Amino acid sequence: MHTERLLLGPGPSNPYPEVYEAFTRPVIGHLDPVFLGLLDETQDMLRRVFRTKNALTLPVSATGSAGMEACVVNLVEPGDKVIIGVNGVFGGRMCEVAERAGAEVIRIDFPWGQAVDPQALLDAQKQNPEARFVGVVHAETSVGVRSDIAPLRALQQTDTMLLVDCVTSLGGSELLIDEWGVDAAYSGTQKCLGVPPGLSPVTFSERAVKRSTEGRTKPVQSWYLDVGLIGAYVGSGRKYHHTAPVSMVYALHAGLKRVLDEGLENCWARHQRVSDMLHQEMAKLGFTPFAQEGHRLAQLNTFFLPEGLDDAGTRKRLLEEYNIEVGGGLGDVAGKIWRVGLMAQGAQERSVATLIGALNQILG
Repeated sequence: MHTERLLLGPGPSNPYPEVYEAFTRPVIGHLDPVFLGLLDETQDMLRRVFRTKNALTLPVSATGSAGMEACVVNLVEPGDKVIIGVNGVFGGRMCEVAERAGAEVIRIDFPWGQAVDPQALLDAQKQNPEARFVGVVHAETSVGVRSDIAPLRALQQTDTMLLVDCVTSLGGSELLIDEWGVDAAYSGTQKCLGVPPGLSPVTFSERAVKRSTEGRTKPVQSWYLDVGLIGAYVGSGRKYHHTAPVSMVYALHAGLKRVLDEGLENCWARHQRVSDMLHQEMAKLGFTPFAQEGHRLAQLNTFFLPEGLDDAGTRKRLLEEYNIEVGGGLGDVAGKIWRVGLMAQGAQERSVATLIGALNQILG
């Protein structure tokens, strides 16, 4: 047993109370009419949070990385070109997943801490018009940076699709799938939806579905993640595919309802308000922002450490003495930055007050 933590790292976040309650519901069959009705409601709420009308919008029965893989393997075949913008760990992971699916990856790198330049991706597509998709991470969790997606809507006038990683942005900051012309997107439950890890919400446009189900010369390499097969299960036909994690869907339903009851725009604003408070208080302790100004995530805040601060030792004391988790840097910024998540239930003023109080005690 362990005591409850205040989860202020890059995820998972502390679940909403309604989500905890959802796990107490009796388990029923995954083809039970009651469950299927709840699954329909969950898909409808996902459309509202994604801001899309896409029919194929559903929770994949696995974590966000599986959502990434589902999008990639359904869109590409071996030999396809893809263009991917990389400004952190998860853009790099998208490249690796695409390479393993047999794609020829055109990788466009940007400095860590900086946003992806949409025009650079559009220019790469003009040079490679046969590219199957342009991929980009909307909210790069490893660096706390938000990249602009709206300019990439221009891809709708080409044969190249737009794939977007929304793992950290869904529910926490403005995300407009249809308005921005996104063809495929994936997320996770453990960030701003206030649900434990275990499901990956995904959404596919009509042309992305057509590519996956009709426009291929070979079957999707993953049977489990073939959205044609999954779509037949979650759609009106209800053709058996796999045993859905019933209790996780209960939890996602509760988390989505909480977000929508609050109001999506209100939820975005709450994350921003609490982030502003955090930045003000961290500055007093000598922490300075790492992410590019104008592109800083409210839900995942990154700071350079004050000179002389013991990164691992301080985070260890926060965890062991105060039950507060914050995240360290990855890759080239390991030991140089902190990643402080203010997501879902954790995106409250008292989270900031608790963290700052503990740091004042530790730093003296």
